[in-house]
Amino acid sequence: MYHNMGNKMKINDIKRVHKISKQDMDSMIQEENVNNDTGLEFYDLSHEWGLGQPCWPYFEDVKIERLHGMSKSGVLTQRITTVMHSGTHIDAPAHVVEGTPFMDQMPLPRFFGKGIVVSIPKKKWEVITAEDLENATPAIQEGDIVIINTGWHHTYADSSEYYHYGPGLYKEAGEWLAKKKVKMVGIDVQALDHPLGTAIGPHGPGPLIPHLEQEYKEHSGGRAIIDDFPDWEPCHRALLSNGICGIENVGGELDKVTGKRCTIAAFPWRWKGGDGCIVRLVAMIDRSGSFRIESGESE
Repeated sequence: MYHNMGNKMKINDIKRVHKISKQDMDSMIQEENVNNDTGLEFYDLSHEWGLGQPCWPYFEDVKIERLHGMSKSGVLTQRITTVMHSGTHIDAPAHVVEGTPFMDQMPLPRFFGKGIVVSIPKKKWEVITAEDLENATPAIQEGDIVIINTGWHHTYADSSEYYHYGPGLYKEAGEWLAKKKVKMVGIDVQALDHPLGTAIGPHGPGPLIPHLEQEYKEHSGGRAIIDDFPDWEPCHRALLSNGICGIENVGGELDKVTGKRCTIAAFPWRWKGGDGCIVRLVAMIDRSGSFRIESGESE
């Protein structure tokens, strides 16, 4: 196993990737992400994705089949079976709001632009409020792509802790963001809505996790889930009905850009009739201010 990073091995130098430790591979990737010929710093705000992928409670497990391998065919070809609402992914308006645009019908500028990453730390079952958003720093502006760091991405796993007990947005916050006319919203929890405002609680095809009702009564001093979370996915509806796509399960290098203004991109597939899509969510910083988009001239 190679561990000698002193010689600044680069991706192009690798000929036996299976002999590179994950730690060394991650170091090489991160080095080139922040020191490269664009002059930009790239930060990956996506969780790793693959076999054993954490899944929302009513989705089937991800399946990956190797149709061709190097030893047999001299090429590597794989087939993936998955829902698109897996890992770090984006919701199209049509995911929740009937009659609204599908993934391929959203204009590309909706997935790219100026943005901010705000810290709003929350614990078990806490709700992000409009006041939290109003007081966030840097200040949220019209047209921003807003990424929210609650700290819950550190618990990301196939676990009840991550999916059942996380904090989240709800109706008030969704309506505040829609009224602010932000461009896109991402958050480091299981969904755009608080878990108890989804089918994990007593909504839609739920409750998927019936024992949470008694646990919530003990947690809240006797109130039922439906008392505090009466609506089914109201944050989804507030955002998506206004053409504001939402990204769930944000993670990766989120902490490195929290509290900063960035340029943010998250382009989905051009999937006809798509309700959502796995994405690579990326934040970019141009410290020198010298990067430019090409003008389109032929010479």
